[in-house]
Amino acid sequence: MIRLQKILVPTDFSDFSNHAVKYGCEFAKRFNAELHLVSVVEDVYPLVPESGMLLPTAANYLNELKAAAEQTLSTRPDPAWVEGVNVRREVLIGTAFLEIVRYAKDEDIDLVVIGTHGRTGLVHVLMGSVAEKVVRKAPCPVLTVRPEGHDFVMP
Repeated sequence: MIRLQKILVPTDFSDFSNHAVKYGCEFAKRFNAELHLVSVVEDVYPLVPESGMLLPTAANYLNELKAAAEQTLSTRPDPAWVEGVNVRREVLIGTAFLEIVRYAKDEDIDLVVIGTHGRTGLVHVLMGSVAEKVVRKAPCPVLTVRPEGHDFVMP
C-alpha cells in the first residue's frame, strides 16, 4: 500500500502552481499527510556578472524578496482546501530546482506535486523547466500538473 505522509508542493504563486497546490491539498487530505508549501527566491548572484560589486544591494534585495514571499506564502493555500491538514511553509533562496530537490531529500518527502507551464519548442529550450529538472533529480515520485485538464470536483 502506498503511504504518503509528507507531500511537497513548490509554488511561485502563478496560476500554474496554484493549480498544483489544489492537487497537493487534496492528496494531503485524502492521505492524512503533512503538506509542505515551498517557494524559492532565485539567487541573483549567478545572474549578475561581477555580483561582488552589488553585494550589499543584492543581499538587501534578496531579503526583501524573501520577506515578500513569506508574506504571500502565509496566506496560501485557501483555508477551505486544507481543513484538518498540517501545513508547513518555507521560503528558500537559491536555484529553484536544486532547492526543491534538496528540501525533498532533507525532509524525507514522499511525493512532490509541481505545476508545469506546458511550454514546448524554442521557449522550452530557452527557458528550461524547473518541473522537468525536479522530475529527473527528485528522490521520490513527482506528479506534474498541467494548467489544463482534469480538476478535482466536489461530489
